[in-house]
Amino acid sequence: MTQGADLLRIEDLTVSFAMFGGALDAVRGASLRVLPGKVTALVGESGSGKSVISQAVMGILPNMAKAGGRILFNDPALGTGPVDLLSLPRDGETIRTLRGNRMGMIFQEPMTSLSPLHTIGNQIGESLALHKGATKAEQRERTEDMLSLVGFPDPKRAIDMYPFELSGGMRQRAMIAMALICGPSLLIADEPTTALDVTIQAQILHLLRGLQQQFDMAMLLITHDLGVVANMADEVVVIYHGEIMEAGPVDAIFRRPSHPYLKGLMAAVPHFDMKPGERLKALREVPVKADILLGRTMPATKPKAPAASPLGRDDVLLSVRGLTKTYTTRKSGWFGKGETRAMRAVDDVGFDIRRGECLGLVGESGCGKTTVSKILMRAVTPDAGSVTLNSQDGPIDMLAARGSALDRLRTRVQMVFQDPVSSLSPRMTVQNILAEPLEIHRRGNAESRREAAKALLKAIGLDKRHLNRYPHSFSGGQRQRIGIARALALGPELLICDEPVSALDVSVQAQILNLLKDLQAELGLTYLFISHNLAVVDYMADRIAVMCAGRIVELAPRERLMRAPVHPYTKALLAAVPFPDLDRPLDFTLLSKGGAASQKRWAKAFSSEGEEGALKKVEVAEGHWVLARQNADATEICA
Repeated sequence: MTQGADLLRIEDLTVSFAMFGGALDAVRGASLRVLPGKVTALVGESGSGKSVISQAVMGILPNMAKAGGRILFNDPALGTGPVDLLSLPRDGETIRTLRGNRMGMIFQEPMTSLSPLHTIGNQIGESLALHKGATKAEQRERTEDMLSLVGFPDPKRAIDMYPFELSGGMRQRAMIAMALICGPSLLIADEPTTALDVTIQAQILHLLRGLQQQFDMAMLLITHDLGVVANMADEVVVIYHGEIMEAGPVDAIFRRPSHPYLKGLMAAVPHFDMKPGERLKALREVPVKADILLGRTMPATKPKAPAASPLGRDDVLLSVRGLTKTYTTRKSGWFGKGETRAMRAVDDVGFDIRRGECLGLVGESGCGKTTVSKILMRAVTPDAGSVTLNSQDGPIDMLAARGSALDRLRTRVQMVFQDPVSSLSPRMTVQNILAEPLEIHRRGNAESRREAAKALLKAIGLDKRHLNRYPHSFSGGQRQRIGIARALALGPELLICDEPVSALDVSVQAQILNLLKDLQAELGLTYLFISHNLAVVDYMADRIAVMCAGRIVELAPRERLMRAPVHPYTKALLAAVPFPDLDRPLDFTLLSKGGAASQKRWAKAFSSEGEEGALKKVEVAEGHWVLARQNADATEICA
């Protein structure tokens, strides 16, 4: 391929950052290309240098960065031949003319990338005013057209809305509209779907692919998700610690991977074809020594494993019945008058978790999963329902517990949070973080708590020398392991894991999932594992409950739910998981435009709309029930 055929060509790029004690090399001799009208995926873990390369291309590297090499941008619309972007002044007229005009960028987190003080229309139209000299009327007209193109159902209304009024998927669509409004020849998408549900992610990928082909635009797609790469890319570049490990057409990369790092990334991705008992192959295995906790923070003898039958109720640890929670919002008017609107976040939710089992709870954002977890943790009070924990010390009514009973409950149920960065105090050392639960519940003295902290660190694969370090000095995976250790400090019987790996790379995700499995096996832990990714839940759970619009719509043993799902919402979630396999592309036709929770494309047997909208639990197999209409028969439900 000749140099003139490349829209973007990066040659021997080096980027280093001035740090105390010397320079940090973020990118080392990287070379890659982006062809006109094609998608090049740049794949690697966090910290590998992917985003630094995108910043170098856009000319937005921080002042402390020092870059070398060449970045040649050869846009036919310019008519000037290749331009070396790296040699241009960072705030010069030439780079400002290209940035946002001929080169667009979609950032990873739309909430922090959009201004909260300006409407969506103002932010999108600004590029037209700067680069095209468009009038206010022209800006509004073209912005409405672009919002319609990226999937806004009512562009005339959305143009005057603020970012906080939009869902995560709609904010990402607004970012895409902003990047494309000037018709760039190159679009850089930096992890455009990382923070989104799998169904919304599938919609955004479908949208990006369609717009890329419609505008005949080149795309540099930055991601760590090989499933996204398999469904989007024409060429793939694999980067590790700032160096390119492997590059080539997507077919060769997936069918004939040669570098050990790429093979390791592929083996770390959970998928639906895994055999029972098969482990994820993490790039860097974490040695687990959980037995060191037995008799120290955990009970000396671990609980028995649950009965083989999915219906066995002899050893139910947690029993949830009829949970309901309604939130009321009020929109104020000019004179204090306003309309109130009730939103039912949790609607008649009930399930059992047996001792030693992992129950997966899956669904999209906003379906009520986290509200259920907050109710179980006593952070939210439900309107109705009951929750009973059959603890080793006797049954506890979790919603009525007060005083010493509540203190006892706190030691029996603990939580692992989604974001390991914000869930750990930046002002506390690891020792203080791990010892704090023991101190609050008056367990032991200072010396015994220090020994317990050492044991917890050893159990999760970290060294005791990390005790005096602060959270900022750890990687995301290490911080999550510290969060897990803190949750284990009081010897809980039930661990609620709320999206514990959604913020992590696939390789680190494999570490954490394996760690959780090992801890469960060695300590007899019971999990409620909350996630929107069915592939992850498939690896962890014994049974899976699927939640939609505040209700559990299907519950079944893992093998049956994955092999024979009944509810259309479950089928949509399964269809939306991108598989790292070229022979199993995403089927976008199965995904409703309104989202998986839209009842418009559901069979009548599952819809609550209409006069006969009452729904009930219908058992379709042993331990497998689905939410369907009362008058629906079995053949209609399983059709």
